[in-house]
Amino acid sequence: MRPGCASDAPTLADFAARAFRDAYAHLIEPAEMQRLLLLQFGERQQAAELADPRAAYVLAEIEGRLAGYVLVRADRAPPIGEVAVPVELGRLYVDRRWHGRGIAPALMRAAIGAARRLGGRTLWLSVWQRNPRAAAFYRKCGFVTVGTASWDLAEDVVPDDIMALDLASAGAEPAG
Repeated sequence: MRPGCASDAPTLADFAARAFRDAYAHLIEPAEMQRLLLLQFGERQQAAELADPRAAYVLAEIEGRLAGYVLVRADRAPPIGEVAVPVELGRLYVDRRWHGRGIAPALMRAAIGAARRLGGRTLWLSVWQRNPRAAAFYRKCGFVTVGTASWDLAEDVVPDDIMALDLASAGAEPAG
C-alpha cells in the first residue's frame, strides 16, 4: 500500500476505467458508459484528484502492478441529513483477478486511516442498490445504511444506499 502521487494519473485512469467497466458494463448502456468513463476516470480528472489536498488515494500494488485503489475525500457531505465531520469513501476498486485475496479489507483499513488523517469523524459512501456484493462488503466492515439517494443515469434514475461508519468506533481491522 502506498499513497497515490501525480505520476500515477495515467495508470490510475486506465485502471479506474477498466475496474468501473468490469463492475457495471452489464448494467449501463455502452454510450452512457463511455460518457461516464470520460467524465469520472480520464487522466485529467485523476491528476486533479491526486493533486487535491482534501483527497487521498491509496494504491495497492502487487509485483509492481496496480491491483486496487481507494479514494477518500473530505470535501463532500452525504446527500442526507447531518453527519459528524464527514469524509467520503468515493471509490474502492480491486482488479477482478485479485478478488478474495485480502486487497479490499487492506484498502478499507487504509481508507479509515486516511479519513482520520483528513480530520473526519464519519466515513460515508454511496453504493448502488444493484451492487449487493459491495454493500455486503461495506456492512462486513461496519458500515450501516443511513439513508438513500438517487442520481440520473441517462434515462434511468439510479437508487443508492448511503452508508456510514463512525470513525471513533471503527476498528483498525475490518472483518474479512
